[in-house]
Amino acid sequence: MAKDYRQITRDISAYTAEMRKLTPDAINGFYALSKGATAEGALSKKTKELIALAIGITQRCDGCIGFHVKALKDLGATREEIGEVAAMSTYMGGGPALMYAADALRAWDQFSET
Repeated sequence: MAKDYRQITRDISAYTAEMRKLTPDAINGFYALSKGATAEGALSKKTKELIALAIGITQRCDGCIGFHVKALKDLGATREEIGEVAAMSTYMGGGPALMYAADALRAWDQFSET
């Protein structure tokens, strides 16, 4: 069965909300780091999200792929840009990264459905 990245991100969001109730300082700290790291600066938000997607692919993280592809869709990235990030990730991460690079395109297509 194919992965459903919309469902993956919904499930993770639900349980990070639960974690926030249990460990608010830790989770709020993570979200503060995320906000600071992704803020517009010398690099655009879109560039930073492309980098994050590449890391998610090479680290084989379904949640990272889902959340960063969704963010890239919202930032106006194109399928071609996702493809180039996927190719660079494969170059740097080898065969295992290729499997997740393909999933990044799957996630893009899923988030692009209306």
